[in-house]
Amino acid sequence: MVRCKGQDSRLAEEQHGLRKIITRSHNLLTQPNIRRKIATDIRDIKSRVMESYPNLQASFLNSDMYRYFIVIDDIWDISHWEAIRCALPRSNGGCKIVITTRIQEVAEKVGGAYQMKPLCRHNSRILLYRRIYGHDGKDKCPNEELEEVSDKILTKCAGVPLAIITVACLLASKGRSKLDWYEVYNSIGTGMENNTNMDNMRKILSVSYYDLPSNNLRACLLYLSLFPEDYKIDKRRLIWMWIAEGFIQRRRQGQSPFEVGESYFNELINRSLIQPVYYCYGMGIRSCRVHDMILDLIRSLSNEENFITTLLNDYVGNTYQPQKAIRRLSLQNSKVDHRGTHGATASMEQVRSAVVFSSAVNLIPAVSRFRVLRVLHMENCDLSHGYKLKHIGKLVHLRCLGLRSTNIVELPEEIGNLQELQMLDISNNAVPALPFTIVRLRQQLKSLYIGGRDMMSSLTPSGIRHLTFLEELSSLYIEDSVAKIEEMGCLTGLRVLDVACIILSTVRGELLVQSLNKLQNVQNLSIRLYGVSGPLKGLTGPPSLRSLKVTRYMFPKLPAWINPSHVENLSLLEIEVHELQPEDLKTLGKFPVLRYLHMCLDKRRRSDAPAREFVVCACSFPCLLRCRLEGDYGRVVFQQGAMPSLTSLELHIYSTVWRAWEATGIPDWGFENLSSLLDLYVGLREGDCSGSGSEEARAALRNMAEIHSNHPSISAPGYRS
Repeated sequence: MVRCKGQDSRLAEEQHGLRKIITRSHNLLTQPNIRRKIATDIRDIKSRVMESYPNLQASFLNSDMYRYFIVIDDIWDISHWEAIRCALPRSNGGCKIVITTRIQEVAEKVGGAYQMKPLCRHNSRILLYRRIYGHDGKDKCPNEELEEVSDKILTKCAGVPLAIITVACLLASKGRSKLDWYEVYNSIGTGMENNTNMDNMRKILSVSYYDLPSNNLRACLLYLSLFPEDYKIDKRRLIWMWIAEGFIQRRRQGQSPFEVGESYFNELINRSLIQPVYYCYGMGIRSCRVHDMILDLIRSLSNEENFITTLLNDYVGNTYQPQKAIRRLSLQNSKVDHRGTHGATASMEQVRSAVVFSSAVNLIPAVSRFRVLRVLHMENCDLSHGYKLKHIGKLVHLRCLGLRSTNIVELPEEIGNLQELQMLDISNNAVPALPFTIVRLRQQLKSLYIGGRDMMSSLTPSGIRHLTFLEELSSLYIEDSVAKIEEMGCLTGLRVLDVACIILSTVRGELLVQSLNKLQNVQNLSIRLYGVSGPLKGLTGPPSLRSLKVTRYMFPKLPAWINPSHVENLSLLEIEVHELQPEDLKTLGKFPVLRYLHMCLDKRRRSDAPAREFVVCACSFPCLLRCRLEGDYGRVVFQQGAMPSLTSLELHIYSTVWRAWEATGIPDWGFENLSSLLDLYVGLREGDCSGSGSEEARAALRNMAEIHSNHPSISAPGYRS
């Protein structure tokens, strides 16, 4: 991370983007183009600061007023440090560069080495028992019979946090039997007590790997070694890849393969073998990462079992061996042209999965070389310069095809030959229309993502009603077509639906409602409406609904079916309404798992409309993490105990309301009663606020931040902390 510090740094960051995150895995630093990119990023910050402060005579990076702080994480080789050192400016003005490494020799050569100390026994116990029993701040085992064996286990962990967490997750999956815990203790082996090197750390991680309850789950974990270090692995795509490989086979009563895959994913998280990456403000798990030490372990195990072949010049533990068949191929780095060594001659006939990353796009083998391929994933690879998909129809075993953000402009008609295809993602491309042959995939296709860069760019052909096995469909575009509206209602197995519609008549609006009401299995529903004539009267979400977004359409009032008794599991709600009554807010506050609320109120009001003042009662919105109130809100009062989990509050109000605040002062909303609040944003829907009372209004916000126990960050027009 690079951040500039100094006078008016907040203003400079807001206006010129001086804060910049530079994330590069160590295995990319040997590439000249990557080093040049990092140097460019740093110099770009410098140039923009100079533009902001033209009177400065010296570079901000050499100034006592403007300093930089750079962190470079996980350097494995001193040559990597030397490779980027030349791009860093030299300064004696209090600037800092910090690198982290697991190799003592590298730390000593860089200079100023600080050896991280292991956790003391007190903190080790707290960490262990918190993970197993869920309580905080206690270093005493609730079960006295297990205290002795837990202390012995902690001795073997030697104060290494990852080791303690991994073992704690393992113990949590066991019973509370002393015999079971001693079994874990004995399986760790000896040597950790006086040595914390990586070999001994691997012993503990290996115990957790072999303790996984099934071979399928172990295969799912090994499959993650396809991805580079620190890579964000999308949860949804990963589960479909597991399914395509055949790792998700055993179905529980009433569960789909995807739901079983979700349980596998959650099991790996609960055992701390993968790290969850959440949507903003903790609203659900979006993706995952693999800790570098666990990645080292599964790479080693994958190599031993010839599970995955990785072409990556920095990583030699999984190098290609001609006598071994390639079963799963990961192309991660194109610094060395692997085609010149073995890529052109290596057999692809037994490859089941091929995952290609953007830095190795020029190494992709021709489609015709694969015979039994089940997974082909090329997300973010630029395929606009010669790579052909015309033979894609010959991959008759293909089940998962990921072409997101690949700059393709068409999909071959031969796609209809892939009768085993279960997941197809061509989103974020300029594909104007899907080939008519897509409707042939009626037997297996379960996930279809087709939204283009322009949300209304991917037209679907007639006959989509035949894709009755679809569970996920995003983003469907319907251009005022009666036939396509009716066809959508035939996809009754959908769990996820993102649809954009142009509706130019009341009749078609009623038809749209009828089709949507047939989808009784939908969990995530997103609707964008254009040109709607007449209200969507009669729309009723199914009880299975968890997420609802309706944009570009304003309901007259909060629909009666949006209540906890009908959609109890609703966790995300984003709608626009003409009027919101106080009792509506009370109804919303009773949702037990609602985490995100975006409510927009119309500016136009009837003369007899009640004053828009709302009270959020104590204990309401128990799980809400983020709240966005947009429109003509006069005042919302938060009582003590309201929204106890809320961390982010956004108020997007009309400029007329803000000007009223400037004249009379910001009303007392009771922000101090939001006990978990960390961020408050006050934004404008229209206009500008620069009246004489602005400073008083902003002073009230500043005072609120000071008296709040969390001292939340505040953003508002012209506001500075």
